[in-house]
Amino acid sequence: MENRQLEELGQQLRVDAVRAADAAQSGHPTSSMSAADLGAVLLAHHLRYDFDRPDHPGNDRLILSKGHASPLLYALYRAAGVIDDDELLTFRQDGSPLEGHPTPRLPWVDVATGSLGQGLPIGVGMALAGQRLDRLPYRVWVLCGDSEMAEGSIWEAVEHAAYERLDRLTLIVDVNRLGQRGPTREGWDLDAYARRLGAFGWHTIEIDGHDVAAIDAAYQEATAAEDRPTAVIARTHKGRGVAEVDDQEGFHGRPLPHPERAIEELGGVRSIRVDVARPPDPVLTTTAHAAGEIAAPRYRVGGETATRDAFGAALAALGSVRGDVVAVDGEVGDSTRTAAFAKAHPDRYFECYIAEQQLVAAAVGMRARGYLPFAATFAAFLTRAHDFIRMAAVSEAGIQLCGSHAGVAIGQDGPSQMGLEDIAMMRTVHGSTVLYPCDANQTARLVQHMAQLPGIGYLRTSRGAMPVLYGPDEDFPVGGCRVLRSSAADRVTVIGAGVTVHEALKAADLLAAESIWIRVIDLYSVKPVDAETLQEAADATDCLVTVEDHRPEGGIGDAVAEAFADGRPQPRLVRLAVRTMPASATPGQQLHHAGIDAESIAAAVRLLVGEVVVA
Repeated sequence: MENRQLEELGQQLRVDAVRAADAAQSGHPTSSMSAADLGAVLLAHHLRYDFDRPDHPGNDRLILSKGHASPLLYALYRAAGVIDDDELLTFRQDGSPLEGHPTPRLPWVDVATGSLGQGLPIGVGMALAGQRLDRLPYRVWVLCGDSEMAEGSIWEAVEHAAYERLDRLTLIVDVNRLGQRGPTREGWDLDAYARRLGAFGWHTIEIDGHDVAAIDAAYQEATAAEDRPTAVIARTHKGRGVAEVDDQEGFHGRPLPHPERAIEELGGVRSIRVDVARPPDPVLTTTAHAAGEIAAPRYRVGGETATRDAFGAALAALGSVRGDVVAVDGEVGDSTRTAAFAKAHPDRYFECYIAEQQLVAAAVGMRARGYLPFAATFAAFLTRAHDFIRMAAVSEAGIQLCGSHAGVAIGQDGPSQMGLEDIAMMRTVHGSTVLYPCDANQTARLVQHMAQLPGIGYLRTSRGAMPVLYGPDEDFPVGGCRVLRSSAADRVTVIGAGVTVHEALKAADLLAAESIWIRVIDLYSVKPVDAETLQEAADATDCLVTVEDHRPEGGIGDAVAEAFADGRPQPRLVRLAVRTMPASATPGQQLHHAGIDAESIAAAVRLLVGEVVVA
């Protein structure tokens, strides 16, 4: 297209943004209008994408990080001819895939955006997949707003992209000066952004974001850059082209007050179509899925092994038969035990360093490119990335997470290292699966099951060695549990997971010496929970005691309680959990101080059955 045609295309995108927001009586047309010229030049001259084959491995990736500007994205789709005018005007309506913020309900949207600061970190994951896994020359284009440049996750991504020399990653910063409630921190100071990005090692280009020739030249320069990513920093006007809203405060997140007049001022409705260039069919070099059984590690019953050790060994074994499995860690691989995967499959291991938001975002980006990532760090540190996990569910990205060093049982390190809220966090994620093994063979089997999960999976592992209870050939289906002690004389059911399973078994031995019999259940699947087995236990004993190395809110106790919330008879439920603020102590002391060790469990059962033993 000639420059004049590009300018006309930009105006069409603005008009369509105004029309879509007017039809919905909501949305962000002014944020779309500022980036219209940036989008027009990209679509017409630089994007390589086969809209008939959104899964084409050579397609460029386009991430609208400023997801509230979705009218621009949908206007681009109309210009590309993949949605028509009628569908454009269903924006934000019930049942329409043109949602207020983009989601993969549209086949050309890889990931959900709208929580600002996430597009670039996910783009880094996609670019890493292209560079190190696919080994394909597709480019990753991320359109970002200036407001979100204040997000810390952006700078985690900036640093990581420079470190990895991701020269096929281009960040386009739409510097329109105005945020939601007024001016942004830096306003139109393009050099302020350039200095910071340049300090991290990025190639930067400052331009007038409404000069289509300058935009075109900048994209060409970005494409030619080698050994480092590029940021195109574009000065734009929010509401560009309509005098009533152009660079004016107070119009964020609302349709234009006089849309007919605005459309006329912009030159009217147009129907320009862009024949988007398609990528060549690549010669694929990725590793195919290998055939055969997983040679999972096997552990002797009666021995002792930490579940984190079993996780690392099982993940390495899984990677030997599945070439799509990758591991991502946050510089704690020696502790999470992903180091075993790194040693076995160094080409599929990704170190994200101490940047948990980038850790999860990289996993999401790789999942969008067809890989199966397992991302690991301490359970406590995953909470820092909760928003990325939440948005991964919106993206329908089936990433698998492992949180190690769970609970007070880690011992002397103290509360800053103890994951005590992670089960609650992960149970609230839409479509998630939460697993908490108590022994090594169980862990190995659950890792295999995680590779088949449709959504986000979470495995909670422990630091210390624990007795091996189960044989290596036993299976542990998701949604199940195990009854470890049971008799007709049981008076109470004690339900644990992870370390508290072993404490419950010890308590059962203490109580058996007093002729008090309890049922013990290993609730290794915390979500989904085995409601039928819990109901059977409640029918038999009338009283359930949950014991968890976790806060009482949202953990195992709540998972069990919810199993009886759907019309089932409510048993008596007593919850033992970590209710104090821990300090440094040995693991045994920690469990005792928290009231979740064997002695505490036995004492609670004695009170419940009315047989308190007086010393």
